[in-house]
Amino acid sequence: MRKVVTTENAPTPIGPYSQAIKANGFIFLSGQTPLDPATQQLVDGGVAEQTERTLKNLEAILKVAGSSLDKVVRCGVFLKDMNDFAAMNEVYGKFFRSNPPARTTVQAARLPKDCMVEIDAIALA
Repeated sequence: MRKVVTTENAPTPIGPYSQAIKANGFIFLSGQTPLDPATQQLVDGGVAEQTERTLKNLEAILKVAGSSLDKVVRCGVFLKDMNDFAAMNEVYGKFFRSNPPARTTVQAARLPKDCMVEIDAIALA
């Protein structure tokens, strides 16, 4: 069974993809960026503020899918600049305090809307 997951509490996709897909006990979340769902614009600030907004967007999608950040098993983090790793990691750690998911962090040549961070995830339903 495959179900599209969507919420107004996260940014509207800027391309032909779903916010998430729920299938076979998992939720596959598309990469989220630091867009404010109310304005569809990048949030002000640096990588810390952008990471926080990005994780709040993931959290909103998980909530409507019947899951939570506690059930995330893997994240992929894409940074515009690897020099922002420590600042991103500090905020990320506030959302995943205990038993954090597996994770990959890479520097990307360019991210959507020239943001500083994008994060995708896989969670248990």
